[in-house]
Amino acid sequence: MSGAPNLANAVINLNALREFSRRELVEVLDSVRGRKGLVLDPTFVGPLGLVAEVALIKERGVDKMYHLVPERLDTECKNVVYLCRPKVKYMKYIADHIHQHEAEGAKKEYWVFFVPRRTMICERVLEEEGVYGNITVGEYHLDLIPFDEDVLSLELDTAYRECLLDGDRTSLFYVARSLMKLQSLFGLIPNIKGKGILSRQVADMMLRMRREMGAEEPTITPEIDTLILLDRDTDMITPVCTQLTYEGLIDEVFGIQNTYVDLDAEIAGPIGPNKEKPPPGKKIKVALNSNDKLYNEIRNLNFSVLGPLLNRKAKEIDEYYKTRHGAQTVSAIRDFMKKLASTQQEHNSLNIHTNITEKILGITKDPAFHRRLEAEQCLVAGAETETSAEYIEECINKKDPLTKVLRLLILLCCTQNGLKPKQLEFFKREILQTYGFEYTFTLNNFEKLGLLRKSDGRSTFAGLRRALRLVVDDIDENNPSDIAYVYSGYAPLSVRLVQQAFRPGGWRSMDELLRQLPGPTFEEGQVLPNGVSYTPPGSLGYAPGEPGSTDRPVTLVFFIGGCTFTEIAALRFLSEQQQTDGIPRDFIIATTKLINGDTLIDSLVEQVELKRIERM
Repeated sequence: MSGAPNLANAVINLNALREFSRRELVEVLDSVRGRKGLVLDPTFVGPLGLVAEVALIKERGVDKMYHLVPERLDTECKNVVYLCRPKVKYMKYIADHIHQHEAEGAKKEYWVFFVPRRTMICERVLEEEGVYGNITVGEYHLDLIPFDEDVLSLELDTAYRECLLDGDRTSLFYVARSLMKLQSLFGLIPNIKGKGILSRQVADMMLRMRREMGAEEPTITPEIDTLILLDRDTDMITPVCTQLTYEGLIDEVFGIQNTYVDLDAEIAGPIGPNKEKPPPGKKIKVALNSNDKLYNEIRNLNFSVLGPLLNRKAKEIDEYYKTRHGAQTVSAIRDFMKKLASTQQEHNSLNIHTNITEKILGITKDPAFHRRLEAEQCLVAGAETETSAEYIEECINKKDPLTKVLRLLILLCCTQNGLKPKQLEFFKREILQTYGFEYTFTLNNFEKLGLLRKSDGRSTFAGLRRALRLVVDDIDENNPSDIAYVYSGYAPLSVRLVQQAFRPGGWRSMDELLRQLPGPTFEEGQVLPNGVSYTPPGSLGYAPGEPGSTDRPVTLVFFIGGCTFTEIAALRFLSEQQQTDGIPRDFIIATTKLINGDTLIDSLVEQVELKRIERM
């Protein structure tokens, strides 16, 4: 099964976006004549694999590929090509390689292609290291990468931290440029809505970039009806809650990286065409995307309903295999053989997902998991907050993983609109005494972001919870009627905002409520270029089947700062439902990074190198 998703069923032609990036990669590699060695930023290898396969890269004269790491680069290639994110540490690694080769008398030529853009600070570092004159500098403008038929990601690991903690808004420029590229391929987006200060800045950048284009802007009939920009900061409750969809729990337990999950050999099962048993301890990469028919069917389900469905699938496959005994005629045998390959593939997928489910089930049945889940659900419901605070204290005393403690503490703080001063100081002191005083800087980071703060006396979240129905009782996970099924009763605030945007009155009808969330709320209309007309699907005068049009309006929801798999599942659920305005809608989800609570917390942890002080 191919790792890159098949995009044939996407509501807009995302293959065009992928092909755009493939062509530019080919141009980058072809710009370096002759055989070459390719040195890749390790964080960039996975995303690049969703754009181009190794065979394509080898065809462009690449003899060998290396990771950009802080160690020697021993290569016989005369031409050395670096593809990396614009980070200072990588510039130092590159300088060390060049100095190493010069000291050894090896004559080589170097190219550095920054992804997606070069930065002045990186070029300055290369100058200070004395190697800038040895390098030809270029850019590879890879931005939004199709992760699936309806998911795009920039895979900027530290965008949330850089924008809101470090004061570096470069990521917003990348977001705006990526949206301009989408508009060049799929037409101008007529409607822009947004919530948050980062979203406002991205929208302003887009409008400015359009003005700078002048007469050069493409005259294409719009395929995307509405763009919704959402700051991650608008809803910090959702990512710190434990995800309860199948895909979300896989991410929580194993971690999904670039549509792949690393599984132990006993979970992944036999590998290769000969079904060889992998060696013990070996990790197997398994692709998780819509290419896998079974996974596509179960990924968005609440985990609690998965067992019976997998049992039913097993019975269906078993019944199919039994039909071979009754195939007596040539036509019957032919019919059996037609489905054999796809059924065997589905059988293999069933084995993998049954093993994954059993592994996750062992965790979700643990009383410790239930206690954590109960604490989270009490906090979002505004019930028994003192009991939840005591549970957090207990987690610290048991020295549970710090990421777990910080997720719960942020949830307590966000749902209670801050902590009492004594309570906040108590938790900070307990964390430092238990986990080490090097985490002082990490706690400072969370305070700067307002994720840990003193109470201001207001009850903001309580009002939002009531007005937006963020807590839904009696959820039927087997046959859900509300997006709250993804957290077994809690509806993601971010997705509720999207839902509200298309109800009668839209965001304007809840202006006072939205003011309680950080950042401005805005709606912009873009005037289409001369000669371009657009009639939204479902509106008066719309003719189905017009060139470049779909029968359902397409909405692009862009999460700036990260998006979870449960939010994706909730938006997919919305697209399957009849919207309250009577018009079914297709959603495409874009983000700076696919995240979960642990990865978000990890990006904010301050790495402190502790040096031992020798006694005299």
